[in-house]
Amino acid sequence: MNIPTTSFPRVVIIGGGFAGISIAKQLGKQEVQAVLIDRHNYHTFQPLLYQVSTGGLEPDSIAYPIRKIVKDYPNFYFRLANVESIDAEQKNVRTDIGDLSYDYLIIATGSETNFFGNDEIEKNSMVMKTIPQSLNLRSLILENFEQAILTSDLEERNALMNFVIVGAGPTGVELAGALAEIKKGILPKDYPDLDTRQVKINLVQGASRVLPAMSEEASEKAEDYLQSLGVDVWKNLRVTTYDGEWAKTNGKPIFRTATLIWSAGVKGATIPGVDGKEFTTRGNRISVNEFNQIKGLDDVYAVGDIACMQSEVYPDGHPMMAQPAIQQGKHLGKNIVRKINGKEMKPFQYYDKGSMATIGRNKAVVDLPRFKFQGFFAWFVWMFVHLFFLIGFRNRLVVFINWVYNYVRFDREARLIIRPFKNTKRR
Repeated sequence: MNIPTTSFPRVVIIGGGFAGISIAKQLGKQEVQAVLIDRHNYHTFQPLLYQVSTGGLEPDSIAYPIRKIVKDYPNFYFRLANVESIDAEQKNVRTDIGDLSYDYLIIATGSETNFFGNDEIEKNSMVMKTIPQSLNLRSLILENFEQAILTSDLEERNALMNFVIVGAGPTGVELAGALAEIKKGILPKDYPDLDTRQVKINLVQGASRVLPAMSEEASEKAEDYLQSLGVDVWKNLRVTTYDGEWAKTNGKPIFRTATLIWSAGVKGATIPGVDGKEFTTRGNRISVNEFNQIKGLDDVYAVGDIACMQSEVYPDGHPMMAQPAIQQGKHLGKNIVRKINGKEMKPFQYYDKGSMATIGRNKAVVDLPRFKFQGFFAWFVWMFVHLFFLIGFRNRLVVFINWVYNYVRFDREARLIIRPFKNTKRR
């Protein structure tokens, strides 16, 4: 890997997500040699991926070069690589560009889509956990309408304009709202020779309400917003199979659709060597103690979505969201410095700052520890918070300008098929 030898302790961080970047900022100017490894050379602001998928933003506005984040940190190195395995006994990380020894290892690999063992759905559905996946989804959505114009088969046309979103967490709800606004404000202008009133947006939820992690008040209001936008909300319903054309459920509805978007769950993205039953718990997350140390391993830690720190308040671990990852990363970075300096580490305590989701123009729901509110003010708060946590002034400025333009013009300029997505699943 061409990492120089140093007398400083070497800290290897795997993953450049919210947790990994938060740790990097804490260790950047300390007397340690830090090495950050990621398969991409950029950090992705995942909460806005759905806007890339629906043409509201270009991908470079929610991505930021990792090397630019760490450029001012002495003794900090970034390597573009895929981690293949971890040898905790030998304190070695194996990657596709070589091996690297460590004194302290931090696993911040985040999460990946959980299909709960359903191989058919995994093969035929669309997901958007990464920027490339979001671009694929954007291309497919637009290609569906281009194909719908060309076909004379009414049933096939309806299938091309029928979208099924599985999972009504923040991702599913926000995506459904964005698609509904496209149907209302953009499709009639772009496709005047197509009856876009036939576009169907189905949000399928296995639980009894949407946004189950939020308050009942927020769930009810979000469902009202969705229905007012024309989204069909199906609760207590699960999609059991999808062959690329027909989505079957555990109830009566059967959907013929060319696009099934799976947002029904995530699981920890583990690495061979730290992925057995002795390390992982529910949701394929790595079990850690109150210091984010992996139980049974010395000097190996896990933070963010991949980490499961169980407590009375969070028996299944902290929510797999940005805030726990950011807070854990910041805290662990300080703890690593404490340990190197021979001081006792402090246990992690999570401060719940609340949760929020937007359902479209002037519509959002916000749950704060002491207040709950919905509507235009909630939508404004949602925008402010997301702008604040974006990395880089340019990204904040570009996103803000895009949002203002989209709001005033009721338009989405990024509805571009830059790279066609070959939907071989339907052939």
